[in-house]
Amino acid sequence: MRFNTIEHTADIGIEVEAESLEELFAGAARAMFSIMVDLDGVSAVLSRDVSLDASDLVDLMFEWLNELIFLVSANRLVLCDFEVGSVSSERLVATVRGEEIDPARHSLELEIKAATFHEMVVEERGEGWYARVIFDV
Repeated sequence: MRFNTIEHTADIGIEVEAESLEELFAGAARAMFSIMVDLDGVSAVLSRDVSLDASDLVDLMFEWLNELIFLVSANRLVLCDFEVGSVSSERLVATVRGEEIDPARHSLELEIKAATFHEMVVEERGEGWYARVIFDV
């Protein structure tokens, strides 16, 4: 799995490539959190199960990333490990791990408010998968 950030006017985005849908969704989450925090300083001591339903893969990616952003804001968590157990065109089941935000230990880089549908892509390419997501910051 590979990812990189992309500049977009006043926002920021990611592009992710992976061999499977599970890796793609996990990679998108990891890429998003790497923008938000230095992941080397985050421990996987708490876990949360996530199950989502959506109308298609683009909607599922949108719901997935925004659910993780919600976990950060509602529970004061920072996440570092994303185990996506299964993904279909309309359902995702995953376990995410991280810890409560500790300002003394966690260097928060950039606040992401939401994933957007703007220019979002989730598609199969050759023998792998590709996603592009723009975030509202």
